[in-house]
Amino acid sequence: MTYENLDAKLINALLGDGRASLRSLAEELDVSVTTVSNHLRDLEDEGVIEGYTPRVNYDALGYDVTAILQLKVEGSALPGITESLRDQKQMVSVYEVTGDYDVIAVGKFRDTDGMNEQIKTLLTDADIRESNTSVVLNAVVENKQFELQVDWE
Repeated sequence: MTYENLDAKLINALLGDGRASLRSLAEELDVSVTTVSNHLRDLEDEGVIEGYTPRVNYDALGYDVTAILQLKVEGSALPGITESLRDQKQMVSVYEVTGDYDVIAVGKFRDTDGMNEQIKTLLTDADIRESNTSVVLNAVVENKQFELQVDWE
């Protein structure tokens, strides 16, 4: 096999099975284990692959309340607010965004009481001008990975 698009094919194989061994990846891609190892190391060094982590089903662990927080923040306070949100363990995603709000954060909670407590604590910050919270009724798709086009390299 030529090495054309090998990195994209390697990433796609890992998306299918993040725990795949170097040997099984080499067999699937029809290259040597050394080639797979070298390409993986390069992808890690370049920051394309940032780590290997399990996909956790938070519902199964009792965190079955998902809340989406939209916040309007005083301009200069934005970095501090996003840092604070990032440091809260139950916030699984924090985004600075364009549009009507400045920040969107997604949190996982055991119950609505815990959610309310954390949100009320957050809203005591004077730099948060406005908030809107939505509770997710049904997660249709979450943490979805998608296969790369093989011609991205």
